[in-house]
Amino acid sequence: MPDPLNSELERLAQGAAAQVGFAVVGVQVLSHRIPMTVQVLVQRTDGSDISLDECASLSAPLGEAMDAAGLLADAYVLEVSSPGVSDELQDDRDFRSFRGFPIEVQFRDAKGETVCSEGLLLERDDTSVHLNLRGRTKRIPRCDLISVRLVTPTE
Repeated sequence: MPDPLNSELERLAQGAAAQVGFAVVGVQVLSHRIPMTVQVLVQRTDGSDISLDECASLSAPLGEAMDAAGLLADAYVLEVSSPGVSDELQDDRDFRSFRGFPIEVQFRDAKGETVCSEGLLLERDDTSVHLNLRGRTKRIPRCDLISVRLVTPTE
């Protein structure tokens, strides 16, 4: 369940990140930890990854903005990091990077029903995702896709 502070913290994070040329990908409050942890995921505005030093350069101004806003009465730990690799493939870079990897594709078939297929990612072009299913190529139209996720090989 999302923490009610997330939207306000995300607004603060977006303001601090924009000043140094970064975009906020997500904010999460882990209130079950002691002390509470606020995780802020950032990347460059062009979508590329940032370095550890760049994360550190955002940490101080963001921490100051959070303290000045007075949203968190209790002690907290601020973690600023890059989103890293996600299980779900979303952009062209992901699809290029994980060619040949096992994936699960969830899509709507001709009847409009949700179907899952697992195979090896061959490529994604302008119209389809190409999947190797036991030596045969299956093309799934991009307009029918629900999600494409990396999976752990079963063999």
